[in-house]
Amino acid sequence: MSRERIVARFEMGGIYVTPGALERLTECDVREALQRHARGDWGHVGSEDWEANDRALDDGARLLSSYRTASGEKFWVITEADRSATTVLLPEEY
Repeated sequence: MSRERIVARFEMGGIYVTPGALERLTECDVREALQRHARGDWGHVGSEDWEANDRALDDGARLLSSYRTASGEKFWVITEADRSATTVLLPEEY
């Protein structure tokens, strides 16, 4: 993956992509999801989860976004509560 700089509303820590995500997602899928996550666009989450993420920006809880590829593959982006790491993964890898 390219080392493109992402401007984020919060610290993202180290960026990690799991083996399954590397196998089934394109670099473009990953890059676009990370950019959306960093901007606070949480993707395909319900309104309660969206609001929880918005609150987490202030209270320091974990952030979870859900996205889909053009072919419909669901994947997640999770930033840890301590903001030390952000991981792109498939739901079955959680």
